[in-house]
Amino acid sequence: MTADVFAALASPVRRELTGLLLDGPRPVNDLASHFTMSRPSVSEHLKVLRDAGLVTEQRNGRQRIYRLEPGPLRELSEWLHPYERFWREKLSDLRKLLDEEEGET
Repeated sequence: MTADVFAALASPVRRELTGLLLDGPRPVNDLASHFTMSRPSVSEHLKVLRDAGLVTEQRNGRQRIYRLEPGPLRELSEWLHPYERFWREKLSDLRKLLDEEEGET
């Protein structure tokens, strides 16, 4: 996993683009229609995602189709898993403590 994936996903626009691509490949014009920014601006965000390996671009004539690539997201998920477990345990401990305090009142 690289810092490029984190940097790419730091932008809310790029996170929304990856969310749109969860349903399958889409042409750039379709993706751009979900934003108020210009198509070239959306294309710049897609380039960052492509450079990070999160999406691929396929040209079909004049149309550019983007597809989500699961590999980097899977790596990110595997990296985050121990932290998720850590926070789940901490929240469970907090829940127990609050339940105990509630029982004392």
